[in-house]
Amino acid sequence: MASSLHSTFVPMTSAPDISIRPATSADAAALAHLRYAFRAAIDPPVEPEPAFVTRCTRWMAERLAAGSAWRCWVADDRETIVGTVWLGLFGKIPNPVAESEMLGYVSNLYVLPEHRDHGTGGALLAAAMQECDTRRLDAVILWPTPESRSLYERHGFALRDDLMERRRVKPPP
Repeated sequence: MASSLHSTFVPMTSAPDISIRPATSADAAALAHLRYAFRAAIDPPVEPEPAFVTRCTRWMAERLAAGSAWRCWVADDRETIVGTVWLGLFGKIPNPVAESEMLGYVSNLYVLPEHRDHGTGGALLAAAMQECDTRRLDAVILWPTPESRSLYERHGFALRDDLMERRRVKPPP
């Protein structure tokens, strides 16, 4: 079943004083810390946090510069960034049919645990989906965690049976 780009569910955060805005390169260090928290909660880190944050901050600052294929939105409470979502834009090979030649990749949707269950994740995802709709992307893909599937389904994402993936086989420790 194909996923739909056109979501009718556009939640607004009900958390007091939370706003959703595009990220800037000035947000890169805070975003790198959120990335570490997100991934370290899923798998044990193999890189010390300070080294990762330095490397990731540099990567994110470069991608948040104008002209990059990456977009990012943040949820902030006027003092701290409490959530984020990234959207990568990728060109497809030209084709002669009536479909956009651009794809989107949603990644790193993360809200700090103490700020969850108030619509913040949904509001972040809605901002990214609005960008996808504005750009008339052919499709948007993502790899959800089991806990996030219902959020994505509420925004029109569906499981597909026509997509294949090959993951690198990790050598035993």
